[in-house]
Amino acid sequence: MNCTAEMLRLYAVTDRAWVGRQTLPQQVEAALKGGATCVQLREKHLDDADMLAEAKTISALCRAYHVPFILNDNVPLAKLCGADGVHVGQDDLSAAEARRLLGPDKIIGVSAHNVAEAKKAFADGADYLGCGAMFTTHTKTDTNVISRQVLADVCASVPIPVVAIGGIHRENLLQLAGCGEAGIAVISAIFAQPDIEAACRELREMVRKL
Repeated sequence: MNCTAEMLRLYAVTDRAWVGRQTLPQQVEAALKGGATCVQLREKHLDDADMLAEAKTISALCRAYHVPFILNDNVPLAKLCGADGVHVGQDDLSAAEARRLLGPDKIIGVSAHNVAEAKKAFADGADYLGCGAMFTTHTKTDTNVISRQVLADVCASVPIPVVAIGGIHRENLLQLAGCGEAGIAVISAIFAQPDIEAACRELREMVRKL
């Protein structure tokens, strides 16, 4: 296993929708200063050249803060930009194929929505799972909300860390206490906030209570 539960306590997932007063790298650095323990670059609309340049910049930032840098979906680009790993969904490249392409030392994360998907991902070589959506989310409109019990069952079904994801913010995250997750993955709860660093500090403190 290439990652620990501690690396996944506060997993920041980027979203360009809130870029404005700050650039995305500036936002990511604010999150790192606030205590984000992992950063995933999630870009759906950049071409590969622009995404590679951005990924290299953010990868260097994460290295400076000794925090894992994960690229969403794009395995070939993850190899080029020096990412620590990749996160794939159920409709993306399989964890087994990602592992074959990236080698034994990179972090492979997989989205899992139930125990069957969780067990398959683990068997295919995943290092961690992202489980959700836990609450309604505007980031991905095609996902179904799962129950606390499903999250708990997924956590109990595999020996790798599980991160809760989907619509999580400061007002609802403690509803997930006791399910066994290693941490939370959040987007707007960090990047949509006027003070990203302060938002991360607050979330880090709250995550200790899960």
